[in-house]
Amino acid sequence: MRTVTSRRLVLEPLVAGHAREMFEVLLDPAIYEFENAPPESLDWLEGYYGKLESRRSADGTEYWLNWVVRLPGERAMGFVQASVYRGGWADVAYVFSSAYWGHGYASEAVEAMMEELAACWGVMRCEAVYKSANTRSRRLLDRLGFTQPLDVREIEADESRRVVVLPIIRRPGEPASR
Repeated sequence: MRTVTSRRLVLEPLVAGHAREMFEVLLDPAIYEFENAPPESLDWLEGYYGKLESRRSADGTEYWLNWVVRLPGERAMGFVQASVYRGGWADVAYVFSSAYWGHGYASEAVEAMMEELAACWGVMRCEAVYKSANTRSRRLLDRLGFTQPLDVREIEADESRRVVVLPIIRRPGEPASR
């Protein structure tokens, strides 16, 4: 797993050392309008991030890829993540401090992550599940080309699902890495 850059952003592979600055980001109450809750403590978040550093599920069947997102030289603004499964597909998610909403940062970060997933992890299809009332997330996914899938996958009654098919992109001379 490597650092990913986009036009304006740097996506750094998440490590336990990011917990302190991410704890501040994750205390933003606006993030939790639709689901979840802030981390219970800095110690808890450090431990959780430490477990994520393995980049694999306990049974080894999934890759858990998480990146902290920032403007170069600035504090963290949020994160993007992907759970990569056999068969070339991934669930993707993102969380950004409300101070950074409305600037296109989340779209840019998710797009950069998806390019990395296609280029280096063999991902051909990304899926995202979000609370149906969260129109901000729906608009972000729509901008990135996600659409409602035809196939059925069970989700909560108050959730929606979007998918996007990715081109397989490999940078010249770069093998797929896992």
